[in-house]
Amino acid sequence: MMKKYFVLFLMFCFGIILSQKSKIDLKSIEKNLENNKSNFHYEKLIFKYQGLPKSLDSIEAQHLYYGRNFQKTISTTDEEFRKLTNAFRAKEVDQCLTLGKELYKKDPTNLDILLILLRGYEIKKDISNFSHHMNQLRLLSDTIKSSGDGKSEKTAYVVNSVGDEYILLNILNIRQDYTRRSQATKNAMFDIWEKGEEKLYIKVLYTGF
Repeated sequence: MMKKYFVLFLMFCFGIILSQKSKIDLKSIEKNLENNKSNFHYEKLIFKYQGLPKSLDSIEAQHLYYGRNFQKTISTTDEEFRKLTNAFRAKEVDQCLTLGKELYKKDPTNLDILLILLRGYEIKKDISNFSHHMNQLRLLSDTIKSSGDGKSEKTAYVVNSVGDEYILLNILNIRQDYTRRSQATKNAMFDIWEKGEEKLYIKVLYTGF
């Protein structure tokens, strides 16, 4: 899995944030993103995100991350994404960066794409691009971590996809000695990760709800 390359690095960079947990109102997010008069209009947010990601506040970041559910995004089943992951596994760094940059243009908030670009820029020792994309990844990852505390179904972490769930698990240092059970609810799937008496709740949103 591509995520394993960044387990220790992500843990070191992010840690556990102490910010106030904020409720996610998906209907409001969708409405704001589509309203060109809103401060949260998608084009305004993506412009700031791509230019100076540190300038976005937590609410803007929340709109960007969860707003992916209302945008055209790259699927892990797309041929172009498979080519990228194949190049990553083959450690073809130049091809990874070429393909990754093209997919980033189409889907700039895709965590998998950001991770692959980061790995490529790390190997190339391209500090400028590495730092820029790390700021973007930190922004989106902090948004996930601020969605809950994972201690109950009501306060579960909320992610857009199973892929993002595994990235979160790596950040939280949840290892393979945890077992998972799942339960479906309206518009989402709850995954409960257990180890003895410990439980971690993650809510995976369905797309197209």
